Amino acid sequence: MNFRDLNLNTPLYNALDDLGFTTPTPIQAEAFSVVASGKDMVGIAQTGTGKTFGYMLPILKHLPFSQQENPRVLVLVPTRELVVQVVDEIEKLSKYINTRVLGVYGGTNINTQKQAIAQGVDILVATPGRLYDLALSRVLQLKSIQKLVIDEVDVMLDLGFRHQLINIFDILPERRQNIMFSATMTKDVEYLIDDFFIAPEKVSIATSEHP
Repeated sequence: MNFRDLNLNTPLYNALDDLGFTTPTPIQAEAFSVVASGKDMVGIAQTGTGKTFGYMLPILKHLPFSQQENPRVLVLVPTRELVVQVVDEIEKLSKYINTRVLGVYGGTNINTQKQAIAQGVDILVATPGRLYDLALSRVLQLKSIQKLVIDEVDVMLDLGFRHQLINIFDILPERRQNIMFSATMTKDVEYLIDDFFIAPEKVSIATSEHP
């Protein structure tokens, strides 16, 4: 299988060509149709398996151009380093698409981030704590979120973000697609899925073929 089999659009193919990618990793191949279908999805995959492209390729393919200011896609990750990494990967993938991507995390000036949000965002990548602070400040409106991606949810729960995650779920629109990735399926992860997901499809990749 190669990326041509996924029936992407020209801007995405051009970005993949620039990156020299021709063959999807197992999680990219397995997750694509599920994410594209709009169903809730739980993916079990290790770090380094290409998860970001696994969920962003179908999301970017189906994300129409819009000039609205509020974000439509929310990606939650556990650490500042991951925010920076995911934003970088999304920017590479959306090189030929008019998409506004912003990363926010704690430990930096929240007012600078509020100003960036006020200029308009399509895809917001955030750590749970900073996202919740921004949402409480009213600068960040989450009413337009159509897709929620929670990556490395097991790490988030280990870091004590469960309460913040539940608070975030409560202020998101009910009608949305939930996409979750975890390296392991723990009881805590299962509880979150049972409480907030609707008949999710599970995609499990045992090992990584790519570094």
